[in-house]
Amino acid sequence: MSFFAVLFALILEQARPLARSNWVHAGFLGWARWAHRSLDAGKLHHGWITWLFAVMVPTLATMGVHWLLWQVNVLLAFVWSVAVLYVTLGFRQFSHYFTDIRDALDDGDEETARALLAEWRQVDATELPRSEIVRHVIEYSVLAAHRHVFGVLAWFSVLAALGLGPAGAVLYRMSEFVARYWAYKSRSPGEGASPALQQTANTAWGLIDFVPSRITSLGFAVVGSFEDAIDAWRSYGQRFPPDAALATASRNDGLILAATSGAVNVRLGGEALKAVLATYVSPEFEAGGLNAQEDAATTEATPGREPEVAHLRSVVGLVWRSVVLWMVLLALLTLARLLG
Repeated sequence: MSFFAVLFALILEQARPLARSNWVHAGFLGWARWAHRSLDAGKLHHGWITWLFAVMVPTLATMGVHWLLWQVNVLLAFVWSVAVLYVTLGFRQFSHYFTDIRDALDDGDEETARALLAEWRQVDATELPRSEIVRHVIEYSVLAAHRHVFGVLAWFSVLAALGLGPAGAVLYRMSEFVARYWAYKSRSPGEGASPALQQTANTAWGLIDFVPSRITSLGFAVVGSFEDAIDAWRSYGQRFPPDAALATASRNDGLILAATSGAVNVRLGGEALKAVLATYVSPEFEAGGLNAQEDAATTEATPGREPEVAHLRSVVGLVWRSVVLWMVLLALLTLARLLG
């Protein structure tokens, strides 16, 4: 059933994507804000209590609804899984900026591409050369694809196999969501999340993303240039973490970027963009990707060709081939369960 739930959710998300400002996002936003304001007292144990409440309550609620619907009718449980995946899984939650920037670069309109990148990431891109625009778009898009698609698939598949329904998808997305939101709030005017809460959220997110990030990296290697991807993974995966407070999460991201670099033979890493502080919930927060703490750092560049617009198409192919690989694996697992 997992295969069909993912398939229907992806088809539905492609046919009718959620609007960027939707009631689900607003609900999660309000929930994370309420948990922080109500439970964050500045101590480390308060941080863990806040994180558990903000992440595990929606996860357990999702699991409870699944079990209840399963007792009533299996079809209702299936529809519930599709609905949860629809709001947690999918490319269309971030791909519009990627497509618009690629089209602008194809037309030779670098000013529009810079403006779109600045709007997407809330960064200063005014003096960015063409190759660096492409590089940053690749990095942000690959990480967004991991966090919106492959990481969700990994946790959903594992917990669904254990009979917990779509709870894994909620666990993964809420863990990433609260870590990013609380970090964002700490940089905005007004009362932000305490350092203890940010540390807790980043630690939990790094642990939860530990295995999915490696699965994504391995998937990119399998569907790309395997030897080069594995070599880049081993040689450069640990050279991306720029901030000690986010070392675990950044290391996970670094593995994905290094594997991507080798898989499509493109240079990634180097001087990062400087974040522009905003007083509103920016597209940077909504789209996911690199944290702003990471945006202020410099990492060692990987070997490979200078980023070109053609690499954007290569990355699209890499991501979609990885999706096909995931779907084949899910189909085989589903078939094995049916025959068993």
